[in-house]
Amino acid sequence: MKVILKIFIFVSMFLHAAFLSFAQTAETLPQMKNPHIVIKKKARLLQLFDGEKLIKTYNIALCFAPEGDKEREGDGKTPEGEFYIFTKNDKSKFYLSLGLSYPNIEDARRGLKEKIISQTEYDAIVKAIDEKRMPPQYTKLGGEIYIHGGGSQKDWTWGCAALKNENIKELFDVVSVGTSVKITP
Repeated sequence: MKVILKIFIFVSMFLHAAFLSFAQTAETLPQMKNPHIVIKKKARLLQLFDGEKLIKTYNIALCFAPEGDKEREGDGKTPEGEFYIFTKNDKSKFYLSLGLSYPNIEDARRGLKEKIISQTEYDAIVKAIDEKRMPPQYTKLGGEIYIHGGGSQKDWTWGCAALKNENIKELFDVVSVGTSVKITP
């Protein structure tokens, strides 16, 4: 009986120590008052800020043509500029996803000037952005740009930013619809 008790105590202590070690490495992000995201395309980094304070940096994968700003549907580029999260999708094909408000007003102006979109499409984009809603996703400018899971080992998306699943889970849990996202070259 003493041997069994000693084994039980040893196993209990081992499991407790293992749990504490895991709990210390399983980082949870703090509650944030003013979260926002900066994506640095060339560096393949996504930075999460709370106000001016950098909270965490994640490695990301981009699209198959990462150089330059997105110009039109199917060009394989990740857009650059100021956006916001218009939706949180917990049923994403790529684990979890955060929808970005592409095209933005700047993209719509360019598209109208270059006759890529119509005045009606331009007006619909501007109205959606002004109301902080999802802009039209099926114009010749492209759409359906997300931050999502699926892996960050190499560039593979059609214009999105991809993270490891555990990283998009962290991000998904702390940001809300309306969070600003800046994408830089």
